[in-house]
Amino acid sequence: MLPDYKTLLDNLTTAVIVADEQLRLVYMNPACEALLKISFTHSLGGPMQHFYHELHSNENGTSLEKAAQTLKDGSLYTKRKARWRLGNNETITVDYTVTPLTDSNQILFEIQPLDRLLQISREETLIASQSTTRNLLRGLAHEVKNPLGGIRGSAQLLEKELEEISDDPGLKDYTNVIIAESDRLRNLVDRMLGPRQPIDFIDVNIHEILERVITLIYAETKGSITLTRNYDPSIPDIKGDLELLIQALLNIVRNATQALNSQKDLVNESPTITISTRVQRQFTIGRQHYPLVACITISDNGPGIPSDIIEDIFYPMISGRAEGTGLGLSISQQLINQHKGLIECESEPGDTHFSIYIPLD
Repeated sequence: MLPDYKTLLDNLTTAVIVADEQLRLVYMNPACEALLKISFTHSLGGPMQHFYHELHSNENGTSLEKAAQTLKDGSLYTKRKARWRLGNNETITVDYTVTPLTDSNQILFEIQPLDRLLQISREETLIASQSTTRNLLRGLAHEVKNPLGGIRGSAQLLEKELEEISDDPGLKDYTNVIIAESDRLRNLVDRMLGPRQPIDFIDVNIHEILERVITLIYAETKGSITLTRNYDPSIPDIKGDLELLIQALLNIVRNATQALNSQKDLVNESPTITISTRVQRQFTIGRQHYPLVACITISDNGPGIPSDIIEDIFYPMISGRAEGTGLGLSISQQLINQHKGLIECESEPGDTHFSIYIPLD
């Protein structure tokens, strides 16, 4: 590779690798070092297959064989949304293009990481679907609560009429059932809509909120679940509604306790919930970019969320427990959305974590 281009390549944000005809490393720019989490100095001259392995390739031949073939054919090779497993066992998603440098008998790899872009796309979809769901629920609440009010009022009038024409106390039981079920359905609709009071934005300390949540959960579980903290004390105050944030975080931690209580046979581990806080820099939520966001991570070592519902757990009435209402996470997502934030979830057996992002500006 010509030295004249090294300064230019070193300052690119696109990850670049140059390999020789035997697919040994000749050059790697800093962006690629950060992406692959390796050192160019220590990797110089090493074979490319030591740096990554492409997963789930349905094409004939491996990706590196195709890269070597470009030097013989003099043609470009591009792969979209490839999954690479790195040397540290981490998996990333990338677009990459392989270009033959026939003059120097070398191969140029240009690599564009996609994980953050895919995550932003998922966040936009989630935010849009949450907005659509809220609008749907408002319309549904109007259509349900109006006739419920009429049913309840009619049952009360019927109860008075029955008292005048009959001494049978058993008849009142029927009207009581109608009134009680009407109230139950109205309360269910109100819970689906979530809190409707205006947000009172003040400066709040996220760790004070988390300590309130931990105190409540500890009282509920009576010490049967280990609650561990991993805080970043440097996180500044955020603008938020104290009570609504407590409710949002309490719903998530309470979900974790219910998941742990449903699994009594943890192998070599005690039921544990870990609450961590960190600052994320240059973070995008939906289409909005923020210089700083607070990230609260709530992790548990329970059975995990079933794979067939994990994409839908923030919708109302979706629950992995037979006795669950499926409203807690939906309400939490709505409350965090009102703070311009977002909740994400990743889960596998023994490791479920919810990440709550709230802007700090």
